[in-house]
Amino acid sequence: MSSPSRPGARRRARSPIPATGPTALAVLAARLRCPNCAGSLVPADRALACARGHRFDLARQGHVALLAPRRKRAAGDAADMVVSRETFLRAGHYAPIAAAVQAAARPIAARTADAAPSVVDLGASTGYYLAALLRELRAWWGVALDASAPALRRAVRAHPRIAAIACDVWQPLPIQDAAARLVVNVFAPRNGPEIARVLSPDGALIVVTPTPRHLHQLVPVLGMLGVAPDKRARVHATLSARFEAVDHRAVAFDMTLTHQDVLALVAMGPSAHHVETAAVRRHLARLPAAIRVTASVDVETFRRRA
Repeated sequence: MSSPSRPGARRRARSPIPATGPTALAVLAARLRCPNCAGSLVPADRALACARGHRFDLARQGHVALLAPRRKRAAGDAADMVVSRETFLRAGHYAPIAAAVQAAARPIAARTADAAPSVVDLGASTGYYLAALLRELRAWWGVALDASAPALRRAVRAHPRIAAIACDVWQPLPIQDAAARLVVNVFAPRNGPEIARVLSPDGALIVVTPTPRHLHQLVPVLGMLGVAPDKRARVHATLSARFEAVDHRAVAFDMTLTHQDVLALVAMGPSAHHVETAAVRRHLARLPAAIRVTASVDVETFRRRA
């Protein structure tokens, strides 16, 4: 929430959020939810506000934090992790995964007649996959939810139809009931009950998870975290009470990575917390300059149970 200005502080001139036009926060504000009272939000002079007077200022970069009061802020990805992720993704190494998410969304879009349907990316990070979806779904608008401010600064710039929101994905999401026609979740935590709440009855959830073969050439050599053999079963177990799987796409492809690519790959994910960069560099020094690495993921579509 906003805080009072310091006495005598000079206030920088602020431009309001346009009430009309191609501004994602203005278009999507009514579909967002005040984390204090669950009321709907409206644009209000470089901020979002609800009818009860709760106000949330936009950051200079364009994202906004919708966090419940007196909650400890969730620890999102640090700036260096985000830079590594953006570097790796911009190089196009995971483009086949983005294409698979686009393909999974096409049947959902074909059945959607809303004038401006919305897609929520839960754990959106830099907005890479959400931006790819919005390039495919020309009339849709996207909400990027993530705990990391450095990531959301990039998500704002990833596509003009993205509204970037800081939140804790394990708490009630700052989205109105049934406001999303599509929720996507790519390599990120899943809050099944909240996904079910914000998803429209005829909406869909697309989940991307790694398989045990994902990066298998690097995992033992560099000491990276591996993927549990029962990963897919665990995902189904966490969602089965509210969702049923309706489509599955196994996506596997080989990448040719340089040492710098591998350094970015390790630094952008959970292995960054478990291996030291110096150790990774030592191991890489014994490997060829160009390393063939397999990417392997499951792309699954779920629908709400009746």
